[in-house]
Amino acid sequence: MKLQWMDWAIVAATILICFVPALFYGKRSRKDTTEFFASGRSVPWWLAGLSMVATTFSSDTPNWVTEQVRRYGVAGNWQWWAFVLTGVATVFFFARLWRRSGVMTDLEFYEHRYSGKSASVVRGFRAVYLGLFFNCFIMGMVTLAACKIANILFGMPPWQTILICGVLNVVFAAHSGLWGVLIIDMTQFFIKMTAVVAAAYYSLVAVATQTGVGTTAVSGLHELVSRLGKLQVVSTGNAQPVISPIDGTGQPILDMLPNFDMWQLALMIFIMPMAISWWANWYPGAEPGGGSYIAQRMLASKSEKDSLGGTLFFNVAHYVLRPWPWIITALCSIIIFPDLASIKAAFPGADPNLIGHDSAFPAMLKFLPVGFVGLMVGGLIAANSSTILTHLNWGASYLVHDFYKRFVRKGQTETHYVNAGRLCTIGLYVFAALLSTTMSSSQQAFQILLSIGAGTGLLYVVRWFWWRVTAWCEVTAMIVSLVTAVGFPLLFPALSFAQSTLLQVAVTTICWLIPAFIGPQTDRAKLIEFYKKVHPAGPGWTTIRLEAGETEDHAALHGDHMGMATAGWISGCLVIWSALFAIGNFLYGRMTAAWLLTALFVVSGFVLLYAINHLWDKKAAPIKPE
Repeated sequence: MKLQWMDWAIVAATILICFVPALFYGKRSRKDTTEFFASGRSVPWWLAGLSMVATTFSSDTPNWVTEQVRRYGVAGNWQWWAFVLTGVATVFFFARLWRRSGVMTDLEFYEHRYSGKSASVVRGFRAVYLGLFFNCFIMGMVTLAACKIANILFGMPPWQTILICGVLNVVFAAHSGLWGVLIIDMTQFFIKMTAVVAAAYYSLVAVATQTGVGTTAVSGLHELVSRLGKLQVVSTGNAQPVISPIDGTGQPILDMLPNFDMWQLALMIFIMPMAISWWANWYPGAEPGGGSYIAQRMLASKSEKDSLGGTLFFNVAHYVLRPWPWIITALCSIIIFPDLASIKAAFPGADPNLIGHDSAFPAMLKFLPVGFVGLMVGGLIAANSSTILTHLNWGASYLVHDFYKRFVRKGQTETHYVNAGRLCTIGLYVFAALLSTTMSSSQQAFQILLSIGAGTGLLYVVRWFWWRVTAWCEVTAMIVSLVTAVGFPLLFPALSFAQSTLLQVAVTTICWLIPAFIGPQTDRAKLIEFYKKVHPAGPGWTTIRLEAGETEDHAALHGDHMGMATAGWISGCLVIWSALFAIGNFLYGRMTAAWLLTALFVVSGFVLLYAINHLWDKKAAPIKPE
């Protein structure tokens, strides 16, 4: 792809708009670690929400969605649509609890919730395990996607992409701290949304032109629905998916629900995510109970209300506003590039080892006109940076605040720890870049991450609502999930990924429940202290609540109400799914289904607003972190 002078001008303008404002936060970030890692706990809800959604809007996301659509049809997206349940649960059950805890990182939580050396061990181990290994693995996924995009568009070898992105990201992450990341995220979201909508529009124009039905996006959409509505994809594992006329033996490409007659495929893309994964698997950005950079934004929010509002906005934007431009582009790619050979033929200068089904998204960008090419390239750079910058800051916060400051060098100046954070930022990117060279596709990395966290998710939910969960439960869950992730594929090679994950979840959950009943218990004084500070709801804390001397109605005192929170959770999920699928049906021309879903959206929206207004009752006494 050749960029014209106008494209280069737009790329430069995009980068300047995204990054230059962040430079002005360097002085502020140098004040102390609270400013560098938590923005002084003064972030408004809208900025927290925009930052969350921009962070998950990375350069690898449209690539991954394209691969799912090409392999499993639109229904393949249930692998991440199911996490609506997780995200909305965080809004109504956990956001305000995180904000009340007053911690700087979610790992600091361990020494507030648990007692003894085991609490310190869990905090220190997870600081390195998540901040270094897990975090760099995610950045490796994002870097791999950037390498594939740059290779398709410009024929650039991976090392050049890694070097350019590394210099840009490391400089800004080390200089600006979390405030700079938030500002970059805010501008990146709007630029990237404009770019992907343009990509979908011109992909439809390309379909219309190449199939000879016209020259407009509308005619392209009609042809897309007409052609693909008659086709199904037959999953063949890691091999090339077979596309054939619909006969009931495959997954219809346009259907938003799976064909349950294909039970193995339905198990992987729908049953497992909806029944198990959303609560059982730990995955950054969709953690049961909240965590990682989502918790970082909640902890940086200026109030409980901002924490809840920002997380709700994130979930709506993440699942409703963004998916269809990606999906439409992916569907167009099936017509334009029906197999990998066609992608290779269209881009003979690309590295054949980097080409996969996730390469179809950057391949479709060749149809963008002058100007929009520059906007897309600038948007991709910003999208890559927003995610990498967040993970660099988040990972450095773990390594410095939860490991180095806590266990290695205590009592140093704030300047010392800020500088340590900047050095960690550099090291994290180097390690992530090296990891990216060992990966082959976004789907492969996604499954590895799910596998490593399988079975730990329920623990991260229950620890807020049941006093018996201890640090030893956490240690057990981490060890067993990692051992089973490595061991089960070797012991049971015939099992599919979904079957292996289901077995992992069962084994890991049983193992961590055992020390909850027979292992060392958390010190009673620590439990009472935690309860008085965070005030978790539910019957699991009844004993501790009474020992703390609180007999009054919990909801009346602190504004929590488990029944109303449950109503908010259910209605919030219905709002998101009904809006998502209404948009899809409108695009398909299935008007009856679209209007029924719109009605469901309106009704569930009223319930959601009622629940929010109740939970944000200004009469409720606020709980301020210490």
